[in-house]
Amino acid sequence: MTAAVMKRHGENRGPDFYLGALTCAQSLWLQGLPAQAILQLDRALAADLSAEADILSVHPLPYAPMAWLLRHRRPDQFIGNPRRHFQHLATRLTGPRAEVRCWRAWACWWMSRIIDPTLPADEEQLAQESITEPTLTEIESSLNRFGHAGEVALWRRVISELRTK
Repeated sequence: MTAAVMKRHGENRGPDFYLGALTCAQSLWLQGLPAQAILQLDRALAADLSAEADILSVHPLPYAPMAWLLRHRRPDQFIGNPRRHFQHLATRLTGPRAEVRCWRAWACWWMSRIIDPTLPADEEQLAQESITEPTLTEIESSLNRFGHAGEVALWRRVISELRTK
């Protein structure tokens, strides 16, 4: 499976798109392509799902898979700098539901910082665009405001697990 398979969803970003992105991410991971798998998990996090969507009871928002992938990729597998990736994603999102998509990207950014605190930010972008990296409290507050009920608790469990490893 390649990312091209996602084209079949067209503009639909609902449950089928979400499951397709998760499935594609898993396939790309198994092919040894973790960077592409991360992009598909990004797409899953951007899906247009209500908190009550049946798919979420089977496949919750993929914070845990994202953290697992970031932590378990082999050193010889390219993933770039996840901290910069999520910083850029969070600061460049536009379009439908940009707020929730932005804060989910910042939530992944926070996880990437825990997983590898040596990863540098894009300091040039931060300075040129007068961006202040959000605090844990700001991310939680914004996910509570724009995300699903229970989303912060899901994300916090992943963070708690990361801190104990």
